[in-house]
Amino acid sequence: MSNEFTRDWFDDGRDPAQDDPVRAARFGMRPALPKRFYEAVSIGEAGGRYAVLLDGRPARTKSKAVLSGPNMAVAEQLAAEWAAQTGEINPATMPATRIVHAALDHVENAMAEVRADILKYAASDLVCYRAADPARLVERQAQHWDPVLAHIRARYGAGFLLSEGITFVTQPGESLKRLAPRLEAISDPIALSALHVLTTVSGSALVAIAVADGALDADSGFDAGECDADYEASVWGIDEEAAQRRALRLADFRAATALLRAIGG
Repeated sequence: MSNEFTRDWFDDGRDPAQDDPVRAARFGMRPALPKRFYEAVSIGEAGGRYAVLLDGRPARTKSKAVLSGPNMAVAEQLAAEWAAQTGEINPATMPATRIVHAALDHVENAMAEVRADILKYAASDLVCYRAADPARLVERQAQHWDPVLAHIRARYGAGFLLSEGITFVTQPGESLKRLAPRLEAISDPIALSALHVLTTVSGSALVAIAVADGALDADSGFDAGECDADYEASVWGIDEEAAQRRALRLADFRAATALLRAIGG
């Protein structure tokens, strides 16, 4: 896999969550997707890891790291994305590959910074900012967000303050400190990269942690992050482009969750 291909189509392996969470949609809108240049996709051993092989040769990131995971489950998730490409390769349909690219090329050497960024989200977390009305939105937020706060409180002893509207509320420093060991426990860069994607797509570190803990499944966690947007769509409707962007975000969220489950992050 050429460096030019990975640079042009996987954006240098950067974490897609660093930008707008719907950034992945832009891949699909590029005018000329690259042709599939390989016949067979398989999995092989490389340096004690499980690597994706394209026609028997290891796929590599822009930084020349072998595209691989710590176990067969991760490699199978990656290989399935490459095998699913037909005449053309569309990175918008390869969220796990993009997450692993970011992990191997960037997150592995910036674990502390990524953990700090996730905690930053918790300091102004989505689930703490509630609407005063209409009643249907208030109820929807409570339905999706109260279980997240309850899980965080029960498991970590961390309580978070709520605010009405967009008025900023300073969260207790002790609550944020109680979450730090959970992030420190994640030693695999792919798992941490996946958690960062969950955080940025949902806009909530608390939702991301609840998903990582298994308190929420992928779709429930995604719905929690989309709570306000889905309410607006129920009132005003949703156009085709917005629906496509939502589908891409959901694919990213599901892929990140699957990687976490495979690694046990």
